[in-house]
Amino acid sequence: MTDQTSNDPEATTFRPQARNPRGFADKRARDLRAERAILEAVSAVYERYGFEALDTGAFEYADALGKFLPDSDRPNEGVFALQDDPDSEGKNGQWMALRYDLTAPLARFAAQNWETLPKPFRRYAFGPVWRNEKPGPGRFREFIQCDADTVGSARPEADAEIIAMAVEGLEAAGLPRGAAVLKINNRKLLNGLLTAAGVETGGQKLAVLRAVDKLDRLGVEGVRLLLGEGRLDESGAFTKGAGLVGKAVDSVVDFVQAGSGGRAATLAKIAEVIGGSAEGDEGLEELAKIDTALRSLGVADDQALFEPSIVRGLEYYTGAVFEAELLLSTTDDKGNKVSFGSIGGGGRYDDLVARFTGQTTPATGFSFGVSRLAAALRAAGREPGGAARGPVVVIAFDQAHMGDYFAVAGELRAAGIPAEVYLGTSGMRPQMKYADRRLSPAAIMLGGDEIAAGTVTIKDLDLGRELAAGVADNAAWKAERPGQQTIPRGELVAAVRKITSGDFGG
Repeated sequence: MTDQTSNDPEATTFRPQARNPRGFADKRARDLRAERAILEAVSAVYERYGFEALDTGAFEYADALGKFLPDSDRPNEGVFALQDDPDSEGKNGQWMALRYDLTAPLARFAAQNWETLPKPFRRYAFGPVWRNEKPGPGRFREFIQCDADTVGSARPEADAEIIAMAVEGLEAAGLPRGAAVLKINNRKLLNGLLTAAGVETGGQKLAVLRAVDKLDRLGVEGVRLLLGEGRLDESGAFTKGAGLVGKAVDSVVDFVQAGSGGRAATLAKIAEVIGGSAEGDEGLEELAKIDTALRSLGVADDQALFEPSIVRGLEYYTGAVFEAELLLSTTDDKGNKVSFGSIGGGGRYDDLVARFTGQTTPATGFSFGVSRLAAALRAAGREPGGAARGPVVVIAFDQAHMGDYFAVAGELRAAGIPAEVYLGTSGMRPQMKYADRRLSPAAIMLGGDEIAAGTVTIKDLDLGRELAAGVADNAAWKAERPGQQTIPRGELVAAVRKITSGDFGG
């Protein structure tokens, strides 16, 4: 055995490799500022609608999560799980898992506190969720979600309010009208259609729904092939179809194509295709009530539409389903077009709370990924929360004057302007580079001469960046902003506030 504390030249000291686990991202100020801005804007909307904030904590018992039930000695399929300490009798503790979404914890909370909750219970929540899945580009094991749900109301108007709130929330987050649309469907329409088409087995039903879900990618003819015998793709691989024939295929195709025009026109087209199915008629009635409520709430057809091809959560949703689709043109850092598609979704899930109580409890909600929305906004040239800003940097010339430097920083902070004194050991030029790297709007220079004269010198770094980039517009703005100025000490805050242009609350 080698003693690593000895003088053995072959002995080495273990040094861990600096790396973050796969699927767990480090976030700097730009990302955190964007997420905070989105959450603040959306939370304000949700609270105006009367929804209560709730945080249920990171861990749930594994059997309460529902989606990933333990089926082995270690229930870590899809979740990150650990075993609790033994109980007072010395028996092995229960398995706990980090929450994989915010809805399963809500169902547990509602069932646990149902007798004391106001009913319906309206809550919104946001926070990190964790999924033990293979990470990839844009796919993380930890990410931020934001949810809003109503538990205890079976009225279609509850679905409509969630949809209207989602529309308003996304606009408040930075997506102007026309940048996104909520697409709405109802599982009962699909069920009624399949019953009318003679689809009885679960496997065939699932095959039909999967075919419908590929409409955007494969087009009508591709869906038609998958509804029938099957489809041969470009690689030569064959996907077996649902096995429908004749009018059954036509009716499904007519159904998924009924989504053109306004909500009322779409309902009329769907009614022709469903053909009097009891469950289909129930779905139509629910959509009609949703439409009426949306119009009363001021949600127009271009903000929320009925789209029969929307298929979500085949074993989860029980009624209305909806999906938020991004319509903005988005590009990556290299200027290449990227597609974000869906940026959120939800629907009615009336069976989740029943896992705990045995009694059906109606519920409906909407969820979106905060980090994904922030990335989409950034890719569309709409930085959430505005451009990243650093603090004003006070240059440190002389150790003897550190008290004066901190007094300047304190005065700026008291005025609501972020500021810091440079606390490194470098000279003036590296300090100016430091301020530029921090994206500081200005640098404050306070040498012995300024201190003696009661003045302060301010360098406008924002203006310097504009000039360096060769920006030709805003000539008047530049003319009024000298690159460097020496002013009386008492005018410091006003001068800096003019440079920051209100970015820090001025």
